Amino acid sequence: MKKIALVLSVFVLSLLAGAAGAYFVVNGEIPAVVEKVGSAVDSPSAPVYRTVNLSADNYPDFTYAAEACVDAVVYVKVTAVQNNYTPNSMLEFFFGFGSAQPRESVGSGSGVIIRKDGYIVTNNHVIAGANKIEVTLNNNKTYEATLLGTDPATDVALIKIEADNLPVIEMGDSDALRLGEWVLAIGSPYDLRQTITAGIVSAKGRSMPNQGGGFKIESFIQTDAAVNPGNSGGALVDKSGKLVGINTAIVSQTGSYAGYSFAVPVNIVKRIIGDLIDFGSVRRALLGISMQNIDDKMAKELKLSSPNGVYIAEVAKGSAADDAGLKTGDVLISIDGNPVSDGASVQEMITRYHPGDQAVLTIVRKGKEKELKVVFKGTVQENGTVEEDGSVAYYGAKIREASKEKLDNYNLKSGVEVVSLGDGKMSQQGVPEGFIITYVNNQPVSNPREVIDITKKAKRTVLLEGVTPNGRVSYFGFGI
Repeated sequence: MKKIALVLSVFVLSLLAGAAGAYFVVNGEIPAVVEKVGSAVDSPSAPVYRTVNLSADNYPDFTYAAEACVDAVVYVKVTAVQNNYTPNSMLEFFFGFGSAQPRESVGSGSGVIIRKDGYIVTNNHVIAGANKIEVTLNNNKTYEATLLGTDPATDVALIKIEADNLPVIEMGDSDALRLGEWVLAIGSPYDLRQTITAGIVSAKGRSMPNQGGGFKIESFIQTDAAVNPGNSGGALVDKSGKLVGINTAIVSQTGSYAGYSFAVPVNIVKRIIGDLIDFGSVRRALLGISMQNIDDKMAKELKLSSPNGVYIAEVAKGSAADDAGLKTGDVLISIDGNPVSDGASVQEMITRYHPGDQAVLTIVRKGKEKELKVVFKGTVQENGTVEEDGSVAYYGAKIREASKEKLDNYNLKSGVEVVSLGDGKMSQQGVPEGFIITYVNNQPVSNPREVIDITKKAKRTVLLEGVTPNGRVSYFGFGI
């Protein structure tokens, strides 16, 4: 009888303990759990313990994040019209005469609604070359979208639809992400709308080989959440349902997901779309240095305490770095007190500044730390700025009145020549160097001032008509 009573007592205590646990779980009051990470064997006199927080905010359940964000991720359909040149005869084949056969191509991707009044962020490569952009919401309503601006350097684009009271995703802080933290990828891979996959943050500040050779800013969040063609421009969110990145790329030998996905950090996205909304283009700060990552061998040669920071291989003359006193051979270790570990981290930090902003650079020179104050310069001059060579800045390019010799070569009475291209809308739209602009928004132009004045009066778009270096009449357009 005593044994039976003892068993019953233990059983009752177990029930009470289970009921108490169930009460805490049902009411969302999950107590902190003490996890033993040491033992008497490791340290007989003082076992090591730590507290593991299992509060409702951090409990690994994805239902809230998924349901809160899925309606704010949209399907983006892109239509582009391409002209395929077809010679009509052998004579035309050799002498360049023929007909252009328009061909329509359709692509798709994803986007994230960031404002209730229809502002949507996506990838630049999703909408590049588009003649028509359509957005379909989760409720199957479709809208035609307007392209507000792009930034190929970060692969970010901003589009807008005419709608109100749309669901949005709150922006988080990508800097606060921790390795191993759970994240969700939401998008439309292979036209499978609003697909949700889960993974962890595999790495931060990741860069990839730049195959195109153009200027790129890469400091990606790497995850193992499944991302496939069609996910581009979709959301990467944390467990609390906040946007931490825009899915943009995968590494794969097959073109499909192979375990490596990359997203543009939301802290970079905030900066880019802020400029696109306020100015129509990105006002990017420029330091003016060439960098080299530091390894153990170089750290020993430079007598550094650690291989952190970047080696300054070159300082551009007249740049912000040159004005601040930075020299070749210096080691940059922090910007405004934020440590830098490699070139990608330097690029990411500089994207947070505008031209004219100030910062403090901490460097190591001949074994001693030193602080330098820098005022960042811009990468692109404002439209209408007259350069030292007499040319005029125009959306990242330099233009000037075409010479009589060049006008005679193309049988033109007047025109404005594109003498060089930089990072801006002209190069983004494929305008070639040597292109002679004859009309802007169907109005003839003969000098840069007329180009600038007509552009200022434009409300939404600019259409350039002119002659390419090979003598063909061509058209280029972009939004403003």
